[in-house]
Amino acid sequence: MRARLAAAVLLSALVMAAAGASHDALSQQPSGAGQGSAQPRGKTVSTPLYTVKDGNKVDPKTLLGWKTWRAMACERCHGAEQEGLVGPALVNSLKVLTKEQFHTTIMNGRLEKGMPPFSASQMVQDNWENLYAYLKGRSDGNIKPGHLYPIDGDQRAAQQ
Repeated sequence: MRARLAAAVLLSALVMAAAGASHDALSQQPSGAGQGSAQPRGKTVSTPLYTVKDGNKVDPKTLLGWKTWRAMACERCHGAEQEGLVGPALVNSLKVLTKEQFHTTIMNGRLEKGMPPFSASQMVQDNWENLYAYLKGRSDGNIKPGHLYPIDGDQRAAQQ
């Protein structure tokens, strides 16, 4: 009985020590580290494909790409944060997929993997490059998951 009690006390002490050590390690990280924030607040990133400020304010074309993503319900297969469900994680795929490969994939689908073609969708036909820009920004870590807004602050544009 005494040996069991001693073992339980020792195990509890080890667990508490480990928890304290991990808390100390986390508290020594720079602010925002370990939270997946690839972009500090107030920073604007501009690439040939997209412009993003504060991680959730984007140029008009990228905003249209995000709206296309939402309208086509791509999150049903690829996840709300593009990290994959039954479909692949697009935040990873867009690191290697070229614009042309992306276009071919969304227009023709990947029937063997369960992805339908979207070539019949006028919205996709009109906005596939904007969708690519949005997903590339997510893949690059510059666009945060969640709701996006126009850079100019016009909230009406985000709701259209």
